[in-house]
Amino acid sequence: MRYLINMMNFLKSSFILISASIALPIHANTLDDAKAIQNKTNEASAASQMKIDKSSNSAIELQAEIEQLSEQVKNLEVYRNHLQALVDNQKQEMVSLDKQIEEIKDTRQGIVPLMYQMIDGLQTILEQDKPIRLQARTDRLKQLKSLMPRADVSDAEKFRRILEAYQIEMDYGRKLGSYKGQISLTDNESVDADILYLGRVALIARNPNATQYWTWNQAQKQWQPLESSYKSDLDTAYSLAAKQIAPTLVTLPVSLVNAEAN
Repeated sequence: MRYLINMMNFLKSSFILISASIALPIHANTLDDAKAIQNKTNEASAASQMKIDKSSNSAIELQAEIEQLSEQVKNLEVYRNHLQALVDNQKQEMVSLDKQIEEIKDTRQGIVPLMYQMIDGLQTILEQDKPIRLQARTDRLKQLKSLMPRADVSDAEKFRRILEAYQIEMDYGRKLGSYKGQISLTDNESVDADILYLGRVALIARNPNATQYWTWNQAQKQWQPLESSYKSDLDTAYSLAAKQIAPTLVTLPVSLVNAEAN
């Protein structure tokens, strides 16, 4: 009986030892699995954090691009408005230009007859005036008449030339000048002379050796001899016209008809 009891106790002890020896490997395997799971969890967490960080950086870059694009859109809107303003202004300029073109057409239609009238006026002045630089004025008038029908010369240039001719005529009326030319004493007699004019008040001629003097009689349309008493003043006037002496007072014979008309 005691033997049986001892045997039973031995078997229990052996069973406990066997159970313990079996349980130890099982517990060790469980710890390894837990560590492996923890490592995988950590790795997954690190990978997730990297993805989060990368996504965050991408989001920041995308936000910066959006802000830059927004600024570009604003600039484009400003530039578009600027271009629209230019287009609107150009349209207004075109309307104004069309109006000016129509006005120019009307002005051109009116200025051509005016130019012919001005040339006729020059012709009248030449016929009624003293023969001051007669040849030059006659040639100038012919040139203007031949200029008018030319298509290769603009109306503006024609008008400028006519105004220039009128300016020259005005200068004749207020200047002291002299030039060389010929005068007709009779229908058959012409002589070389130094011709002096003081505006349209006096027109004097002197032969080349300064021994004879003539004055233009506007009423009779002819040259008349002058008395020798005028010689000193006349020579002084010629020197003044040639700018050989300083300005001074001189006495010149004038045409009474011209003086009364003025």
